[in-house]
Amino acid sequence: MNLPLPSPATEDLRVFTVVARRASFSAAAHELGVSPAYVSKRIRLLEQALGTPLLTRTTRRVTVTEAGEDVYRHALQVLEAMDQLVQAAGSSRREPRGLLRVCSSLGFGRRVVAPALSALVQQHPGLSVRFEVLDRLVDPAAEGFDLDVRIGDEIAPHLVAHRLQDNHRLLCAAPAYLARAGQPRTPQDLAQHDCLVIKERDHPFGVWRLQGPGGATASVKVTGPLSTNHGEVALQWALEGRGVVLRSQWDVAEDLRAGRLQTLLPAWQQPAAVWAVTPQRPAQSAKVRVAVQFLRQWLAGPPAP
Repeated sequence: MNLPLPSPATEDLRVFTVVARRASFSAAAHELGVSPAYVSKRIRLLEQALGTPLLTRTTRRVTVTEAGEDVYRHALQVLEAMDQLVQAAGSSRREPRGLLRVCSSLGFGRRVVAPALSALVQQHPGLSVRFEVLDRLVDPAAEGFDLDVRIGDEIAPHLVAHRLQDNHRLLCAAPAYLARAGQPRTPQDLAQHDCLVIKERDHPFGVWRLQGPGGATASVKVTGPLSTNHGEVALQWALEGRGVVLRSQWDVAEDLRAGRLQTLLPAWQQPAAVWAVTPQRPAQSAKVRVAVQFLRQWLAGPPAP
């Protein structure tokens, strides 16, 4: 007996239409504000639900199959109808109410996310927030969080990642350290310097992966007499002239402007966007949708060093 195929999810249809239009998984992920792994998963589930390949993938381009063209036309009609349904929904879904559970990393959460959440509640008095700062990577779907505000591009495919702001981690050191140890000229020179190693959330311990000019990459094993699991501790050590630190531009912008730190190897950085990671699409929850939109506006224009 043949079992009926499962109906395709609306979210999968939405992701598919963007991939088909952009002819690229990565471009679709950027437009949707989610991770490429999430896009790949949704396309795979849609193809399984429909029982046919929808896309042909090559190293350079994604093309739509003949069956995919038919699905694309019908998907646009379905999505238009769903958007009309959402717009006609009652006001109870538009105004955020209830408890919003949010988590973030220790330093970024305390300095950036906490003030934003305070302003969010002031603007939406029907909303209450429970905020936790944690020094480990969180799975919001498994741990009951509505939202995880994180820095870093490694995001599990079963989660939905909404890009809040572009960001990079920069190599920095105090003038006193550079006067003593000299300037590194290449990423490989970092292996000869005292580096302040951090084990914090998604950081690989003791390995700095950097991107440079023309898409070049470098992976450097770094060491030093001081290491920590707290980014703010490492930053304080850097300010004291104890070594080189790799920190987000959100963390070091003020110190760079004041001259307390100097940027090293400015052509080499570590991409680490700011994401709002959720276990579901914001359109399914007014409180999550409003929080993501509010945080995106709050973080607009990161502090440039």
